[in-house]
Amino acid sequence: MNSLFNWIEQRTGAKKLLHEALFENVPGGARWRYVWGSTLVFCFTVQVITGLFLWVAYSPGSQTAWESVYFIQHQMTGGWFLRGIHHFTAQAMTVLLLLHLLQVVIDGAYKAPREINYWTGVLLLVLVLALSLTGYLLPWDQKGFWASKVATNIAAITPVIGPALQQIVVGGSDYGHHTLTRFFALHAGIIPGLIIAFIGLHVYLFRKHGLTAKEPRRKRDEPFWPRQVMCDAVACLAVLAVVLVLVIRGHGAPLGAPADPSEQFSAARPEWYFLFLFQFLKYFPGGTEVWGAIVIPTVLLLMVGALPLLGRWNFGHRFNLGFLGAMLAGVALLTWLAVSEDGRKPEYVAAVKAADFEAERVLALAQAPSGIPTAGAVTLLRSDPLVQGPKLFVRNCASCHRYDGNDSMGGQPKDKQTASDLKGFASREWLAGLLDPAKVDTANYFGASKHKDGEMVKWVKKNIPTFAAGDKEQLRQALVALSAGAGLKAQKESDARDAGIITAGAKILPGHDVGCIECHTIMGQSDGGEGPDLTGFGSRQWLTAFISNPKHESFYGAHNDRMPAFGADGRLTADEIGLIADWLRGDWYVAP
Repeated sequence: MNSLFNWIEQRTGAKKLLHEALFENVPGGARWRYVWGSTLVFCFTVQVITGLFLWVAYSPGSQTAWESVYFIQHQMTGGWFLRGIHHFTAQAMTVLLLLHLLQVVIDGAYKAPREINYWTGVLLLVLVLALSLTGYLLPWDQKGFWASKVATNIAAITPVIGPALQQIVVGGSDYGHHTLTRFFALHAGIIPGLIIAFIGLHVYLFRKHGLTAKEPRRKRDEPFWPRQVMCDAVACLAVLAVVLVLVIRGHGAPLGAPADPSEQFSAARPEWYFLFLFQFLKYFPGGTEVWGAIVIPTVLLLMVGALPLLGRWNFGHRFNLGFLGAMLAGVALLTWLAVSEDGRKPEYVAAVKAADFEAERVLALAQAPSGIPTAGAVTLLRSDPLVQGPKLFVRNCASCHRYDGNDSMGGQPKDKQTASDLKGFASREWLAGLLDPAKVDTANYFGASKHKDGEMVKWVKKNIPTFAAGDKEQLRQALVALSAGAGLKAQKESDARDAGIITAGAKILPGHDVGCIECHTIMGQSDGGEGPDLTGFGSRQWLTAFISNPKHESFYGAHNDRMPAFGADGRLTADEIGLIADWLRGDWYVAP
């Protein structure tokens, strides 16, 4: 074995290099304040290793990126753990970089002859932030997509070179597939290569000039091994422990709904370490945003780079400490303002809630037996009634109707309610309320429409109170049968249990016992009234036909109360009408 070691030593000099590294002099002895550089190298090494393993399963394409990250997170053995370590170690690096910068400035380790070493450290800080920025887009989810789009738009306002710079970064005029591949090339190749090169230069210069000890020295000098090595190792293990706690608590890193350029995403925010810049830009509206996005941040960064030059003055070091402290305090204040302001915005809170819901929903759909279609995971949400139904309702129906007292997404429309509340439409409970004399003319039914004084309201108020017990039972059976004709998924068990009642009610409906055919057509039976045809009432076929054209003679005809013919007039496509109908009927995939 000694012969092998000697052979390696003769050809590489590894033993000598290891001895020089381990027995480098530490002025003033080992101290915990010197661990930050080692923890950063440790974190970057973890990032490289985990990144390479993630690369094996990742596919950088606009129709494959989210899908491959989903595979890593939910199907690959240990994938969630691997991805979580990569995600949270990246965030740990940002914190450690700031701590290392503070330690260097406080100890005066930026002064001559260590200026170049300091500048390489500042460049490493910028590169690590760029690494985080480019990695934010790679999952190709809504949050990363829209936040990164904002970042590339900021690049466009750079004086002189802005538009050309944006086109280079985006990969053309459209933000999409080529943007993702370029960000991936930067994140997985170019930036890590630059970081490795600058780490090498940084460590070389550090070894050349030695460690700068804070004066006065409390202890005598000692070699790097073993005490400082032990401090560094404990610090690295502590960082790893914190990362592992975050990974296990969150079961990996978060993954939002797949990116959809057609859906504006109001919950988009940069990662926490860029929130200060997001908040800062709010104070530069309109044409002045170049000052908040480019000019002032660049000046501050140049000031940070100029600390070694400023430190040559008599009070330069104190000025540097005050400047850096004020800048970090400003960053912290802006970050706090961004978080607190978002927490006070109902629209943002609602957007975050909706984003979380869509993230959970797409996972349920992706894990369904049909899986992810070849067109990509984004089509799962685009064709899901539970997601699209409320959105279409808000845009097209909520100006008149309500859904459980709101616009279906928790908001309150500015327009006054002038049509019925459609929560539970065609269910037994909804129909029972429609035929309740105390409810039929309320806002939940006809109370806000021109039908408030119509034949239906008059009939219910006049006749229902006079029904004997037997008549009321027949009416109940008829309503159960009418509701059963809708085939609502939520009533499947009730309909199966009440098959006898439904059979009896189906015989009553087209007769004269309860009086429905006085106004309505039911299974071809009618006394000539002008009410809507109730054959198949609430079924998908009936509901889509009604939404398409309520003015049709089978429905309200000339008595229609302002409801648009969404299909006949081309306001909505057949697919969109189907999504609204399926959502109102509760007909969507439910995970087992």
